[in-house]
Amino acid sequence: MFKHILVPTDGSRLSEKAVKQAIRLARQLGARMTAFHVMPKFHPSTYQMELLQMTHGEYDQTRLEHALQFLRYAERAAGAAGIDCKGKHVVSDHPYKEIVKAAQKYGCDLILMASHGRRGIEGFLLGSETQKVLTHSHVPVLVYR
Repeated sequence: MFKHILVPTDGSRLSEKAVKQAIRLARQLGARMTAFHVMPKFHPSTYQMELLQMTHGEYDQTRLEHALQFLRYAERAAGAAGIDCKGKHVVSDHPYKEIVKAAQKYGCDLILMASHGRRGIEGFLLGSETQKVLTHSHVPVLVYR
């Protein structure tokens, strides 16, 4: 049925649970996974107050460290279950567009993602990326709640 699952992750608790669910599904189907993270661009007025004092270079380094942390989590968890998983990341202010593009680029036939990610002002600024993916994706989307 499904042979390659794209799993977007933002590091939230629900996103980590979605990664675990994707691993279970991949194991049952004999599928492989691509964990995917979209890093926000640098903006002087950002949604994380501690980043306002950062330089562009410091911001780039911090967001990359976070991305790699999220992706390593997925890769390690999948590897422990015997699932082939590669982590990929991009920079964009439009996560849903990048998720949809990634599914096509990497030949994924299913996107499994959390119903929502970050809360508070971060969630407000990100909007409902899951809803946008559901609207724009050309491959099936499985939403984990």
